[in-house]
Order: sequence, then C-alpha cells, then structure tokens
Amino acid sequence: MPNTHPPAQAGAVSRDAVPATIGDVPTTRGYSATRDQLLARLRRIEGQIRGIEGMVSDDRYCIDILTQISAAQAALDKVALGLLDDHAHHCVLGAEADDRGAKTEELMAAVGRLMRRG
Repeated sequence: MPNTHPPAQAGAVSRDAVPATIGDVPTTRGYSATRDQLLARLRRIEGQIRGIEGMVSDDRYCIDILTQISAAQAALDKVALGLLDDHAHHCVLGAEADDRGAKTEELMAAVGRLMRRG
C-alpha cells in the first residue's frame, strides 16, 4: 500500500485540509474526531509564540522569556503526545495486519525524533 503522507517540511503549516485518500477512497486521520480541539490548541500556542516575540521586542527580562518558551514547548509536547496516541490507536492498531509492522516502525521513528529535541 503506498504511503499517503505528504513529505514533512520544516515550518510548513497548511490551513487548507486536503482529505487523505487511498486510491479513490477517502481516509480519516487518527485526530479527526478531535480536530477542532487540536486546531484551537495550536492557535493558542501560536498566540503564545507571538507573545514571546512581543516580549523580545519589548526587551523583557531573559528569564521571563525563557519561562514563556518553556510553557510553549510544553504545550507543543502535549499536542505531540495526543497525536502519537491517536496515531497508535487509529493508524497502527487499525492498519491491515501486513502493514502494521511498517506503521509501528513509523510511529517509533516519530517518537525518536521527538525525544532527540534539545
């Protein structure tokens, strides 16, 4: 079965959702049920980042800026964990038996990338 995931691009965020398909059959993502909540959380994080930018522009105290960066990173980590959970339950466990090994390897590679940050 071909990989239907687009290649990841650093910093690329699309606001226009393109439904995933396998052949002519639309598929759903693991996060589809919580998509609105996920988008709302990402918008809040975007606001946090703009706030950090404003703090730098206003020449705020370094530790205050670092505290806000830490909070934004924690918020992104929470989003990432939710996506990993959804992926494990929907995409890995829901995969065809012959595709489950590849999906598990893909999941573990994503976990590895998240753990290497810093």
